[in-house]
Amino acid sequence: MNRQLAVIALALPVSLWIALAAENPAAPKVPAGLPPLIWPNANPYSADKANLGRYLYFDRRLSADGTVSCASCHDPQHGFTDAAPSSTGIRGQKGNRSAPTIFNRGYSLAQFWDGRAATLEEQAKGPMANPIEMGNTEEAIVATLQKIQGYRELFAKVFGSEEINIDRVAMAIACFERTVLSGNAPYDKYKRGVKTALSAEQVRGMAIFFDKATCDRCHEGANFTLNEYHNLGIGTDKPEPDAGRFAVTHDPRDWGAFKTPTLREIEHTAPYMHDGSLKSLEDVVEFYNKGGIPNRNLDADIKPLHLSDQQKSDLVAFLKSLSGEGWQTVKAPEKLPE
Repeated sequence: MNRQLAVIALALPVSLWIALAAENPAAPKVPAGLPPLIWPNANPYSADKANLGRYLYFDRRLSADGTVSCASCHDPQHGFTDAAPSSTGIRGQKGNRSAPTIFNRGYSLAQFWDGRAATLEEQAKGPMANPIEMGNTEEAIVATLQKIQGYRELFAKVFGSEEINIDRVAMAIACFERTVLSGNAPYDKYKRGVKTALSAEQVRGMAIFFDKATCDRCHEGANFTLNEYHNLGIGTDKPEPDAGRFAVTHDPRDWGAFKTPTLREIEHTAPYMHDGSLKSLEDVVEFYNKGGIPNRNLDADIKPLHLSDQQKSDLVAFLKSLSGEGWQTVKAPEKLPE
């Protein structure tokens, strides 16, 4: 079902996308190269809601000890990640996975590396209550926000009453996160006919990406992912491998499988893979070139690529052409509600 919905999300004709998106005329315009963003009926876009979500996203008071916010692990300065192999939560606790970027999350289906959250709203609640991450409770978060007059006023403006509950908190954060978009990259300009947008090296790398290495079998569509889950072998050679998607579905075929991330802004979101074990794009290309790590559930498409050094360099160059625009103006608020 995920694949079918993903195809609908990223492979429909643009004209049909525009017709569907017309129900949300107030939504911000997406960067060129991306389809219109479909906003859920249960949480439509408004500028005030996105602004409220931005405050909440950067507010460390949502954590149990006031030291961690959503932005602590998803920092604009690090491509909306934390530039670390695993994230650090309250009291210096370490998680076991690398923080995924929030770029273009509005085009995603299930959230997290293992897809355990069905929506972006559901995902927003997870870290706040996770004892290793923000370590708080829904009740404590609501109580904290209710004491802040500035937030009461903002919630009233957005939702029509001063009532604050965890669902409204999550809706506002998700609304903000859907506005964090990356598109109109050199690759998109090249596809529109601007042949000078890519260097000769990047053009060669594009041919390797789509033709020789067939990276688009997994990194497909406008967002360079269909949100499916694949076993690349990462971590399977460790004493206690991360079960990945299997922990959610309990399907043996999902053991060691993780969601395919977007490649948009990939040069800015190191380190790579769900455990942050690959430090650079060169490391990533070399990993695929060798055919991943053999294990009982290795994806059938993961095979040695036999790329030359020049081809590997060209492929890295192409990946850097997927860095675009639309998110650079996102900054932490100078002042939070009081």
